[in-house]
Amino acid sequence: MSSPDLAAAGFSLEPSADVLEMRDWVHEFAKDVIRPAAAEWDEREETPWPIIEQAAKIGLYSLDFFATQWMDPAGLGMVVAFEELFWGDAGIGLALAGTGLAAVAVASNGTPEQMGEWLPQMFGGPGDVKLAAFCSSEPEAGSDVGAIRTSAVYDQAKDEWLLNGVKTWATNGGIADVHVVVATVDPKLGSRGQASFIVPPGTPGLSQGQKFRKHGIRASHTAEVILDNVRVPGRCLVGGKERLDTRLAKIAEGRSSGEQSAMRTFEKSRPSVAAMAVGIARAAVEYATEYATQRYQFGRPIGQNQAVAFMLADMQASVDAARLLTWRAAWMARHGMKFERAEGSMSKLVAGETAVRVTEQAIQILGGNGYTRDYPVERWHRDAKIFTIFEGTSEIQRMIIGRAVTGLDVR
Repeated sequence: MSSPDLAAAGFSLEPSADVLEMRDWVHEFAKDVIRPAAAEWDEREETPWPIIEQAAKIGLYSLDFFATQWMDPAGLGMVVAFEELFWGDAGIGLALAGTGLAAVAVASNGTPEQMGEWLPQMFGGPGDVKLAAFCSSEPEAGSDVGAIRTSAVYDQAKDEWLLNGVKTWATNGGIADVHVVVATVDPKLGSRGQASFIVPPGTPGLSQGQKFRKHGIRASHTAEVILDNVRVPGRCLVGGKERLDTRLAKIAEGRSSGEQSAMRTFEKSRPSVAAMAVGIARAAVEYATEYATQRYQFGRPIGQNQAVAFMLADMQASVDAARLLTWRAAWMARHGMKFERAEGSMSKLVAGETAVRVTEQAIQILGGNGYTRDYPVERWHRDAKIFTIFEGTSEIQRMIIGRAVTGLDVR
């Protein structure tokens, strides 16, 4: 079938002209601004506010940019943008992208009024940038979302929700202007008895706990969030109380209530997280390939040796495969297609494990140089590891995929 025939049939692996133009624009920012600053902010282990401000000035860190890419007709805008940002650096990339998970939680599950009020406050604007944090994990509830103990009690007299608990591993936790918190409204129902709440800026009782010193993604702030008698208005229940009451009533009657909001947030975000891992992996393959063509041993480039060339071949094939799985999941999500075979989890699993493997192989190709901080591959390897852990571990992804494939209650 010829290319025109394929186009007429509606099939194409080529992103739109708008997405390609955006990709090149983001890549230039990653190349000229992010990558030169990556090592410094990795060492400092601080939020790179000057770079976030630069991104805001050109419209890269903005609600408009995120919304435009999220609504790309093919679903590829956001994943293409994230691949480029994380090609630049994962820590700085996550500092720029971390607000997105909280935004997705509200955009996917919130009312139009909530989206209109809170999404702009998550990003701010040039000269007054804002951050948001999505707070789900707890010290005793990581992969086991049903074990969340942060409580939400409704005060009908005041039309307020009272939140108490401790969240952990929260990107932007404690320094964010807007926090979206997953809490339990009915402990007997496990994850089905949970809801998400928006905590406005400056709300009394919310504070930062421990800030974590991490193996990788060090330019991204990760911390505990303490909720001590935090009161939020009734309108801050994501989706509204009527929807929550309807869902709980269905559960009480033994009917299906649909997927819990936090799980919907994770599922929708998985292709974007996979794209981040693809960006790191691609950076490592490109760097190792260039090194292998320029590094001479025994009178020839080391890339001329099969041991190195075959490694690079496997690395490149793995990155391309991970990208295709990511694009498929993003396309399906944009078109409202259900992940019948856990395609979102597939993309995240394969991309995350690919990033870890190819960054390690890049270190091997660079030899002793790769093991030093004078070369970026050791940092990329440290950064890559988180993609087999956060947003659902590789083991959890395999469990989800296994359930979808077998139809059995895999545990």
